[in-house]
Amino acid sequence: MHEYGITRGIIEAATEAAARVGARRVTAIKLVIGDLASVLDESVRFYFDILAEGTAAAGAELMFERVPAELVCANCGKVFPLAGRDWTCPACGGRGRISDRAREFYVESIEVE
Repeated sequence: MHEYGITRGIIEAATEAAARVGARRVTAIKLVIGDLASVLDESVRFYFDILAEGTAAAGAELMFERVPAELVCANCGKVFPLAGRDWTCPACGGRGRISDRAREFYVESIEVE
């Protein structure tokens, strides 16, 4: 449900950016979302279609770039993909921990007309 507020913020940012440059409408918005950010693409799309109606962002294409979760070995520091339940480092056999990557969520770009 928090996607409602997030999507409102995206639309506000996009329409304000369009207004600043004198654009008539927003044509595309690219979002970067980490797999650990707890944001669902489908929910953002759903709310976007409803909330953007009647704004300069109505009909804009939403593009999503997902950032995969990674592990960092506590022993050797090797970074490796989070794949299932095995958190064993492929380099040294140590135990991995979740890295800070894949928690991000931001608007990477806004295209206007």
